[in-house]
Amino acid sequence: MDVRGEEPIDVTAKLRAKPDVNAAMCPSRGVLEHVTSRWGVLVLAVLLSGTHRFSELRRTVGGVSEKMLAQTLQNLERDGFVHRDAHPVIPPRVDYSLTPLGEEAARQVWALARWTEQHLADVLQARETFDAARA
Repeated sequence: MDVRGEEPIDVTAKLRAKPDVNAAMCPSRGVLEHVTSRWGVLVLAVLLSGTHRFSELRRTVGGVSEKMLAQTLQNLERDGFVHRDAHPVIPPRVDYSLTPLGEEAARQVWALARWTEQHLADVLQARETFDAARA
């Protein structure tokens, strides 16, 4: 088992099979989960504007706890989307930025987030209509 308590993945075997997000055991599902999680989308979006420190990310991403932000950043770093740069100074300083892969993913999920904002009124109306029909 690795440090996260997970069985090691035979990367070579996984790469031989074509990734299929609809397949129950496809590792792409884990990547999709990290990128499209509530906090993953928001962290990626903030990092599109440039490098940020942990405290800046926490202030910008409203409602995220320290624990969830740390976990999200660790997942995104492990997946190759985020670069963590720890400076050997006192007090400690850690900067987070997007990798090229992370920038590409961030642009994709941020487009969906913006679409959601633009169509919020339509969704709220649809909910209201649905709820009224069921009452």
